[in-house]
Amino acid sequence: MKIAISGKGGVGKTLLASLLSKIFSESGYSVLAIDADPDANLAANLGFPNPDEITPISELHDLIEERVGAKPGQSGSFFKLNPRVDDIPEKYSVKLHGIRLMVMGRIKRGGTGCYCPEGTLLQALLAHLLLQRDEVVIMDMEAGIEHLTRGTAKAVDKLIVVVEPGRRSIETAQRIFDLAKDLNLKKVAVVGNKIQNPTQKDFIIKNLPDAEFLGFIPYDEAIINADLSNRSILDSSQPVLDEVKKIYQALVSSNKT
Repeated sequence: MKIAISGKGGVGKTLLASLLSKIFSESGYSVLAIDADPDANLAANLGFPNPDEITPISELHDLIEERVGAKPGQSGSFFKLNPRVDDIPEKYSVKLHGIRLMVMGRIKRGGTGCYCPEGTLLQALLAHLLLQRDEVVIMDMEAGIEHLTRGTAKAVDKLIVVVEPGRRSIETAQRIFDLAKDLNLKKVAVVGNKIQNPTQKDFIIKNLPDAEFLGFIPYDEAIINADLSNRSILDSSQPVLDEVKKIYQALVSSNKT
């Protein structure tokens, strides 16, 4: 399966990506977790030691120059648009508890008309991960889906939009739906997060009437307390974990149909 997770900043994309990676791995799947949000903390959430020391692919300048034929930051230079990337996941990822992690760094946004060496390598790598890897790929993205192109979007088995009770979160979700339509990405679903009462759940359902809902994750201060005390959030809240397990089951079931 190839799963992309998006939504407004702070809604819990990284929490969901972390827990799904854990559950898929514990269920016997080979899991590749992709941190494609420069502001995310997927490595820390997954419990990797010294997460700040993991160098994003976009900052590996020697690798970029070797594969693309131009140094990052060079403008107006000629470089390869189809660099070799098949060996990068094994060489430039880190692994812990059966989960392989790659940190992408910044990807040039689609539609800007800007081609650069680092952006070209990252797009080629992303295409390889989504189109050719025979494993579960879980990608924690920024608030949009600019990382995806028409070619890579068709490989995504499910785009999950994480939404919290709030107007801005709903508006961001609606923009993501529009972007998904532009890419002809039809397998889009919503996960509600930080739900404290039935009224908040009903608010999300009412404002996204045509959405497919995979689940609603409850608000639990144990997640916040674990983060503040620098403890792993993966096992800090049983109610949250139980709901994400249901989301996992829904994903597996939908992928079989």
